[in-house]
Amino acid sequence: MTALAAGWRGGIALPLAAVAVVYLTGWTRLARRSPPRCRRDLVVRLALALGGVTAAGVALLGLHGAAHESFAAHMMQHLLVIVVAVPALLLADPLPAVMWALPAALRRLVRGALVAPAAPRRVWRAFTRMPVAWTVHVAALWLWHVPAVYDAALASGPLHDVEHLVFATTAALFWWPVIGPAPRAARPPSFGWRIVYLVLGAFQSAALGMFLVAAPRPLYAYGALDDQTLGGVLMWAVGGAVDMAAVLICVYRFLARGEHAAGLASLTASGGQGRMGRFNR
Repeated sequence: MTALAAGWRGGIALPLAAVAVVYLTGWTRLARRSPPRCRRDLVVRLALALGGVTAAGVALLGLHGAAHESFAAHMMQHLLVIVVAVPALLLADPLPAVMWALPAALRRLVRGALVAPAAPRRVWRAFTRMPVAWTVHVAALWLWHVPAVYDAALASGPLHDVEHLVFATTAALFWWPVIGPAPRAARPPSFGWRIVYLVLGAFQSAALGMFLVAAPRPLYAYGALDDQTLGGVLMWAVGGAVDMAAVLICVYRFLARGEHAAGLASLTASGGQGRMGRFNR
């Protein structure tokens, strides 16, 4: 790897390390102020946050070289970002911890901006609506798998990282209405709608995987049909398995709470509430 490439990897490693440090700083301050009944939830959220950062590190750093040699490795890189790192970080409900990592004056300023009825809040509410989030994420996923676009990203380090940034951003949009982390710009959809949404997401993921498996010739610059087939199987199996696991969780919450209560609940809630002690104060 050239010095330039190594430096560019530093541009990935340093932001990931910064995310971990900021979360740990805020989490520590929250833990000191939280009642004992919140400790278990705090530990779970810390594990999710660090697990998400670790998954992103494995994908963007550990698999970086292999992704240029193998389509299957590249597909696993994408899956780690989309169905492991992003949902884990959202389940950690990071905003409260990040807020507590800020100086008091800046924290008050950010809190005021989050609750104000400003244009950015309306835009965020629009993009995290289920039809919009699903469409944007699916469009990005399929677009980046168009052979000409895929090969261009493979040949360019900066464009490759843009691809990963797009996947992470659109995956956050996709998972946001399912998980419901803070800030909650709108009331969470019912678990019934979340189940339908996730099943449709699993279908499109399976469709892309099946398309790659059924292709009679290599579509990308790797040139190996068996490697492409394995990548399609990974997309089909791993992506679909995560989506269906999320469906089962939603079904359980739906049946356990009843439709009315479930419709107001967030997957980041603790004890049946959308807030947890000092996390949102």
